[in-house]
Amino acid sequence: MNKYKIYVYAICKNEEQFADRWMDAVGEADGVIVTDTGSEDRTVQKLRARGAVVYEEKISPWRFDVARTISLNHVPEDADICVCNDLDEVFEPGWREKLEAVWKPEHTRAKYLFTWSFNPDGTPLKQFPMEKIHRRHGFRWIHPVHELLEYSGEDPESIVWVDGLVLNHYPDLTKPRSQYLPLLELSAKENPLDDRTVFWLGREYMYYGKYDESIATLQQHLRLPTALWAEERSASMRFIARCYEAKGDYAQAKSWLWRAMAEYSAAREPYLAMAKIGYLEKDWPLTYAMIKKALNIVQPSGSYLVDPESWGAMPYDYGAISAFRLGLPEEALMFAKTACEQNPEDKRLQANLQLIEQALAKQESKEGD
Repeated sequence: MNKYKIYVYAICKNEEQFADRWMDAVGEADGVIVTDTGSEDRTVQKLRARGAVVYEEKISPWRFDVARTISLNHVPEDADICVCNDLDEVFEPGWREKLEAVWKPEHTRAKYLFTWSFNPDGTPLKQFPMEKIHRRHGFRWIHPVHELLEYSGEDPESIVWVDGLVLNHYPDLTKPRSQYLPLLELSAKENPLDDRTVFWLGREYMYYGKYDESIATLQQHLRLPTALWAEERSASMRFIARCYEAKGDYAQAKSWLWRAMAEYSAAREPYLAMAKIGYLEKDWPLTYAMIKKALNIVQPSGSYLVDPESWGAMPYDYGAISAFRLGLPEEALMFAKTACEQNPEDKRLQANLQLIEQALAKQESKEGD
């Protein structure tokens, strides 16, 4: 017998392709509440046919926090646990049992593992903790985009980790990001002292190629008194460096990357970024040294800031090229083989491996003469 009343709630728009898969995954709940915000396909009909209670709402001007709070308000008052997720996210089977095994009435929310992306072979590429499972009362969503749950209940916050509960993300990559930038600008205007919001806005400017705006915004992030998380500060410095690199100012880019390494030395990402600049400048000692430093870091932090590129073939690719250029063919061969193992479908990596093998064979032939 179930210990708690658990409801899943979500917002959606034009997600017919995900409806059945999502309903299969959330079917362990006592009820499923969906707020549709204007679908023009058969999303609403498919969800209702599978047993979801679907409300149709027009939200203008659009904000994610308003939409999610409206959806939460549709959840029955007597619910014990609310589970928020999107239709492109799929819980692994048995999630309810795992949640009920650790949840206690004094808990306010739960943390669990979220798989943001996958390798081609289906193994997780990027994972980090998520906390969109919460008590029914005392919560609302805040921020127009990259929305967060705000708790205002009388009891102190009590968060429980749910071991083995995994939510997997299978996004629709055809959906545009065009609404994100104006919503982030609005969020930063409303919350100018919120360090996470300012960081996200600066990062978004970088994605859009607005490099001067990105640099100024990320520097603003670093000046905020609440911007204390070293890994995020390091990422801010790394993104400033990326902007300067894009502008062709490698000296400034390197200066910011040295700062990023000093701020948080346990991340591979700034070392790999510096190796890339070394490669672009044909500074092989720098590239080689940075790759050796990067590969000494053997465990990703597990935060949302981890860049999967830093944990794939790229470090070994730069290692192979720089070692070869420095006259270290045996080490170059080792790097090149590992790069191909990490990404066996990449023809350029395979060609580099063959060139290194041929060069090493010639060297051994000469030594044998």
